[in-house]
Amino acid sequence: MNPMGVVACSRWALAGMSAILAGCALTPSADPVGDEQAQTEASSRTRPTSAPRVLAELPARGEVLGRGERFLVYQPASGESLRSIAARFLGSEDRDWTIVEFNGTDRFRAGEPVVVPLKPVNATGVRAGQVQTVPVLCYHRFGNGGGRMSVSPANFAAQLDWLARNDYHVIRLAQVLAFLEGRESLPRRSVVITIDDGYESAYRYAIPLLRRYGFPATLFLYTDFVGGGDALSWAQLREIVDSGLVELGAHSKSHRNLIERVDGQTDAEYRERIEVEVRTPRDVLEAQLATKVRYFSFPYGDANSTVMEVLKRYHYQLAFTVNPGGNPFFADPLLLRRTMIFGDYDLATFTSKLQVSRSTIFP
Repeated sequence: MNPMGVVACSRWALAGMSAILAGCALTPSADPVGDEQAQTEASSRTRPTSAPRVLAELPARGEVLGRGERFLVYQPASGESLRSIAARFLGSEDRDWTIVEFNGTDRFRAGEPVVVPLKPVNATGVRAGQVQTVPVLCYHRFGNGGGRMSVSPANFAAQLDWLARNDYHVIRLAQVLAFLEGRESLPRRSVVITIDDGYESAYRYAIPLLRRYGFPATLFLYTDFVGGGDALSWAQLREIVDSGLVELGAHSKSHRNLIERVDGQTDAEYRERIEVEVRTPRDVLEAQLATKVRYFSFPYGDANSTVMEVLKRYHYQLAFTVNPGGNPFFADPLLLRRTMIFGDYDLATFTSKLQVSRSTIFP
């Protein structure tokens, strides 16, 4: 390596080490981007998070200037992008955001090294004065009628477009689980999309828009509803599962409120009803669609200790209320917050519901 290369390597390695020790990102470059590669990388920030494509580490076309247990310093070859670098070293091109956040910028000059974090840098999302929270959005019906619970296709498209244009990452529930377990860090602007009940309008209006933007979602079903009235059919659900973009969760068997008891019902009878409501949708969906069901949303958002005990016994990993707000790393995985999105929300109201951080400074 020539002397200038040694200097560059040392400068960036020291900067990367300092960033790790200080728990912050590298200082962004103040110079304008002057090459096509950097412009391509900058535009990729608005690309929505799609289903993760796990790739083996590929031979690097550029040069690894230095490598440790937690990060490496890489000199990209001409034409490489942050997404291709993430695919090589982080197992998925959709993890390019980790390089952006670690370096504090997505604007790199040609010939400038890049620091690639090999392990989660901040799996808790705790930063000076704030803690990261993940909002989980809850939809029900789609269309131009149906009352307040129905979101028009135009409004849903505008909401997805706003997320894409404003650097939000729509993530899967498996990523939320990894965040809660301290195994993975998440993009600072992470959000989850869920749809309850299983109305056919989700298939007709919502899923084509999700596919257009490459946004994953979770569809929570109560199985007594499937195939009847204006509900999704089993054939439509098979198509949805096969797409890989939308996964399924349980929303009980009958959609009855799980904390309400029938008059005169004994504790044993009540517990048996909860067993049926929790066990049946999982068993039916897994048998009919050959998919794993590990997430649950409470009808009407209500739960109690008996319901949660049964969920644990049947190995549900995450469960959701309809209490609004974001979820920090220390949230109870079986009592997660979820924010309802109604049909009369304008775009300003929608964006106000995206709580991606919470202050840790109190008066």
